[in-house]
Amino acid sequence: MPALRTKSISTKVTDEEYALFEALAGGQTISEWARDVLLKATKPNAGEQTVLAELLALRTILLNMHFAVSQGQTLTAEEMQQLIERADQNKLSKARQRLAEAATGGMP
Repeated sequence: MPALRTKSISTKVTDEEYALFEALAGGQTISEWARDVLLKATKPNAGEQTVLAELLALRTILLNMHFAVSQGQTLTAEEMQQLIERADQNKLSKARQRLAEAATGGMP
C-alpha cells in the first residue's frame, strides 16, 4: 500500500512561469510534474558525478605530472600507472563530496 501524501508545498509563480510549467508537464498535472522534478532534484545525477569524477582524476594526474616535470623528474611507465591508479581510487567519492558542497553552498 503506497504511503498517503498528507503534506503540501506551494509557491507563487508568474503567468509566464506557469505557462512554461504547463508546457513542461505535458500530459501530467502541474502538481505531479512539480513533485517529480523536486524528487529528482534530491537525487545525485549519475552523469554529473561521472564527468566530475573523471575531471578530478585527470586534474590529479596532470598536477602530479606537472610537479614531477617541474622538479626535473622523468616518470616511468610504472610511475605513470601508479598515478592513474591513485587518481582513480577516490575520484567518485571526491566528485560526490564536491557536488554535495556545491549543493549546500559549501566551499571545497
